[in-house]
Amino acid sequence: MTHDTSDHPADAADAQTARRAARIVFFTLFLDIIGFSIIFPLFPSLLDHYLHAPDVSPVLASLLSAIHAFQSRVGMDDASTVVLFGGVLGAIYSMLQFFFAPVFGGLSDRYGRRPVLIACIAGTVLSHLMWVCAGSFELFALSRVLGGVMSGSITTASAAIADVTPERGRSRGMALIGIAFGLGMTLGPLLGISAAFDITQVRPEWTAWGVNPFSAPAALAAALALANLAFLWFRFPETLPPGAQPAAASARTANPLRLFQRHPSPGVTATVMANFAFTAALAGVEFSLTFLAADRFGFGPARNGAMLAFVGVCLALVQGGYVRRMAARVGSARMARRGLLILAPALVLIGFAPAPWALYAGLLLFAIGSAQTMPCLMGLVSVYAPPDEQGQVLGVFRSLGALARAVGPLTGCTLYWIWGPEMTYLAGAAVLAVPLWLIRRLPSETDAATDPPPQRLPRPPQSTTIGG
Repeated sequence: MTHDTSDHPADAADAQTARRAARIVFFTLFLDIIGFSIIFPLFPSLLDHYLHAPDVSPVLASLLSAIHAFQSRVGMDDASTVVLFGGVLGAIYSMLQFFFAPVFGGLSDRYGRRPVLIACIAGTVLSHLMWVCAGSFELFALSRVLGGVMSGSITTASAAIADVTPERGRSRGMALIGIAFGLGMTLGPLLGISAAFDITQVRPEWTAWGVNPFSAPAALAAALALANLAFLWFRFPETLPPGAQPAAASARTANPLRLFQRHPSPGVTATVMANFAFTAALAGVEFSLTFLAADRFGFGPARNGAMLAFVGVCLALVQGGYVRRMAARVGSARMARRGLLILAPALVLIGFAPAPWALYAGLLLFAIGSAQTMPCLMGLVSVYAPPDEQGQVLGVFRSLGALARAVGPLTGCTLYWIWGPEMTYLAGAAVLAVPLWLIRRLPSETDAATDPPPQRLPRPPQSTTIGG
C-alpha cells in the first residue's frame, strides 16, 4: 500500500503534481456532471416531443407499451407515465454504467488514467453531438446509450484521486468528487431550463439535419464536454505511479455476476455492498422527491429546481467545509456511520413533512447525512483495495452503485404510486440499517493504511474479484 505522506514526505515536485492533478480532476468532473445533468428537467418535454412526432418511433411505441402494461399490472394511473419513462431512460443509462465502469477501471490500471479519461470524455462529446442531431427517438436513445458506456470518466477520475492522496486522507480527497457532483448537479439542471429554447423556430430548415427543439441544451452540453476534452489534453498529468503493475488479467471479466463475488482484500466487499444498499435507498427516494413536492405542496418546475439547488449547495458546503477537514481526524467509517444515522430520520421527516418548512428541514438533514456517507465509503474502499487494483475496485464500486441507481428509482417510483410517500420514505430509512451494519463490521482503517498488502497467489479462473 502507499504510505501516508505524514510519515514519508513526498518530494515537493510530486506534491505539487498531486495538487495540480486533484484540481484538474475536480474541474473535469464538474464540467462532466453539468453536461450530464442538463437533460434532467427536459424529460417530460422530450417525451411529449417524440410522442407527437409525425411518425412515432417504433422503439418509443414499444417502450410505452411495456410501461402501460406495467402500470396496469401494479395499479398505477396514467399520471405516472412520465415518471416511469424518465426512470426507464435513467435505468438504461445506469445499467450501462454497471457493465462498463469496471472495464474502464481495469483499463486505467493497465494503460494509465490519462488516456482512458480522455477517451471517455471524447465519447461524451460524441454522445452530446448525436443528441444535437437527434431528430428521431432512435438517435436520441443511441446518444444516451453511448453516454452511459462512456461514463467511465467518474471511475477513472476516482482512481486518479486515489493515486495522489495518502490513505489517511483518502476520504478527504474523495470529498472533492462529491463537491464536484453537488455543484454540477445544481448548475446543470438550471442551465438545461435556461437553454431550452427551440432553435427550429428560428431555423426550421435545420430540421432536415436532425436539429430538434432540444438541440440548444444539447449543443451547450457538447461545448462543455469539448472544453473539458481540451483541458484534459493540455493540462492533465498521468497519475498512475511509474512501473505500477496492473491487476492480474483474470481479475478483469466481462461477466457482471462476478462483481458480486468476494475480493481477497479484507473490507472491500463489505464496503461495496454497503454502498450498494445506501445508493439504492437514496436513489429511490431522490427520484420521487419532486413528485412529492408537487403533489403535497403544489411545487412547479421553478420551485422544484430551487429545491434541488438547495440540496446540491448544502451537499457541496458540507463536503467542502466539514468532510474535507474532519474525515481524517474522525475516521471514514465513523463519519459514514454518523451520516447514515442522520439520513434515516431525514427520510422520515421528508416523507411525513406537513409543510414546506418541514420538507426543507428534512432536506437539510438529508444533505448533511449524504455528504458524510458518500465520500467516506469511496475513501474506505480505496484504502482497502490493493494499489495495483485501484481502478478495477473503484470501477466495481461505481458499477454496483450504478446498478443501485437503476433498481432504486424504478422500485421507489413503483412503491410511491402504490404505498404513497410516507411508507416509501419509511422503507428507505429502514434499508439504511443494512449499510450501517456492514460498516460496523469493517476492519480497522489504520491497519489497512499502514500494513503492507499480503502476498497474493495467482488466482484460478473461478477466483473472485470483490471484497469482504
